[in-house]
Amino acid sequence: MAMIIPVILSGGSGSRLWPLSRRLYPKQLLALAGGNTLLQQTANRIRAIEETAPPMVICNHEHRFQVAEQMRSTGVEPGAIILEPAGRNTAPAVAVAAFHALEKGENPVLLVLPAEHLIKRPDVCQDAVKAAAEHASRGGMITFGIVPTGPETGYGYIKKGEVVAEFTQGMAGAIYRVVRFVEKPDANTAQKYVESGEYFWNSGMFLFRADVYLDELKKYEPEMHRWTKEACDRAVTDLDFIRLDSEAFSKCPSDSIDYAVMERTDRAQVVPLDAGWSDIGSWSALWEAGPRDDDGNVLHGDVVTHDTSGCYLYSDRRLVATVGLRDHIVIETADAVLVSPRNRVQEIKTIVNYLKGQNRQEACFHSRVYRPWGSYETVVAGDRFQVKLITVNPRAKLSMQMHHHRAEHWVVVRGTALVTRGDEELMLSENQSTFIPLGTRHRLENPGVIPLELIEVQSGSYLGEDDIVRFDDIYGRTGERPALDG
Repeated sequence: MAMIIPVILSGGSGSRLWPLSRRLYPKQLLALAGGNTLLQQTANRIRAIEETAPPMVICNHEHRFQVAEQMRSTGVEPGAIILEPAGRNTAPAVAVAAFHALEKGENPVLLVLPAEHLIKRPDVCQDAVKAAAEHASRGGMITFGIVPTGPETGYGYIKKGEVVAEFTQGMAGAIYRVVRFVEKPDANTAQKYVESGEYFWNSGMFLFRADVYLDELKKYEPEMHRWTKEACDRAVTDLDFIRLDSEAFSKCPSDSIDYAVMERTDRAQVVPLDAGWSDIGSWSALWEAGPRDDDGNVLHGDVVTHDTSGCYLYSDRRLVATVGLRDHIVIETADAVLVSPRNRVQEIKTIVNYLKGQNRQEACFHSRVYRPWGSYETVVAGDRFQVKLITVNPRAKLSMQMHHHRAEHWVVVRGTALVTRGDEELMLSENQSTFIPLGTRHRLENPGVIPLELIEVQSGSYLGEDDIVRFDDIYGRTGERPALDG
């Protein structure tokens, strides 16, 4: 049997879980169900699958440092982290993974896993992969169909046909030929699908050989095949990442695996999966998946309720209190609060689109912004001043930089700071401070073994994150937009 290479798709923006999920810190990077993030849970699920190589992760270049750090913290070393210069949906992303595998002289079976799924019984999922891998290695294009628990209208469906093969070990069940994929149905149609026993939810998880996928892609989407290959051929290595060629990838059509290949190929097969799956596509899905109290509430953080039922209540910073609330979602973060009926959470995208249209930073950023060296959080901001809490990870350092429009005061509140200020080097400990005049080259470094925390007071005529001129950076960001990657 061919080696299995897991391909973790981590390119989503997660706008349906706003305000917790935002463009620069989407849902797959959040711990929404359990102590690990959804990306980390996905990485951990592949540990128990035998004959697997290190996974490939396909992600947006803006998320690369968070993805690398989260993978490192799980102990799962990626075989490659491939950076998409722009989102082009799942079909091009998987093509890129297939080309990369074949370039290395391998022709593995690719196990395609979206990074944002929740699976409560990972052992069942692992058994299904093991049972189906031999059929995928012989040329079958397998998708995993979720055994429906009800007439869900938010998912696409897969209709099964005749049995292709029955499993004799590891799990009960069979592989079926796919008759057709169907779009998200209305409630009456979904009810008929579930009652028939012939339909599964479309999970978006796949198993197929790299060359088989590319052959089918070339047959049905030759332009997509052409430009993803060109983007891979012209890719460059950047630190621990592989950057696809932006010009070629931008010419690639955008489409899902389902539309581009699986709905058109005669190789499609489906394996039933009953593993407590959810795509965490909305706050109502998190309510469905979460542990509910006697009143049917899912509570997170500092929450007090009275006469409240059927709600998902999330407190990030402050006390959230409810009285007489029914079937609602309340999400509190440092800079935004969402209140919505549970049955209208799909309309949250309207709010996000409005915020984007108004250039509101709440659509993209949290008040705490993560960087490869740590994070910063805006505490208070005024007309010509801003106060931030900066956290620098042990042994990490910021770029050598300067600002045209602002000066900065730094006060160390925890740890030790090594400060470069012009031609000087200063070592500051707790309760010590320094001043960085406007136009002065400077760098902040944490030489210690505990996180460095300091208060930064900015003053000047312009305090935007894009007022950064970088001269040297260990993370290779000197040519990027500081507003997105400061």
